[in-house]
Amino acid sequence: MNKVILLGRLTKDPEIRYTQSADPVCIARFTVAVNKRFKKEGEPDADFISCVAFKRTAEFLERYIKKGMQVSLAGSISVRFYDDNSGQRRWITEVNADEINFTESKAAYESRGHDNSATTSESNGFDASNADFTPIAQSIDEDDDLPF
Repeated sequence: MNKVILLGRLTKDPEIRYTQSADPVCIARFTVAVNKRFKKEGEPDADFISCVAFKRTAEFLERYIKKGMQVSLAGSISVRFYDDNSGQRRWITEVNADEINFTESKAAYESRGHDNSATTSESNGFDASNADFTPIAQSIDEDDDLPF
């Protein structure tokens, strides 16, 4: 089983690109700094994990996630290789992120001095106007039947 779950902060804004095809696909590349549980003297406090996301997950990153935000992500490890200009084989290991979630509030992010003006005014950054669901009324009593 190839399953990865990470909790960390983005080291910079995601790098966003679109494929050059009739139906362009969004690709986001980003790095997550994950604190080490144990560290030796003189070692960095974090590991820097290269990640990539595609399609809707990448579009979510482009729209809502910025440098310094703490996120959790789930995905799988991918290993690929290429030959560089000198003929040397180079290996790349990265996490293919399938799910990305906020793990801090907008207020906590902004209190650390980050400008978050690109996100929506809601604290979780989720835009319900584009979602395909029916909201549940907030005034459901214990004795009422659930709407699902």
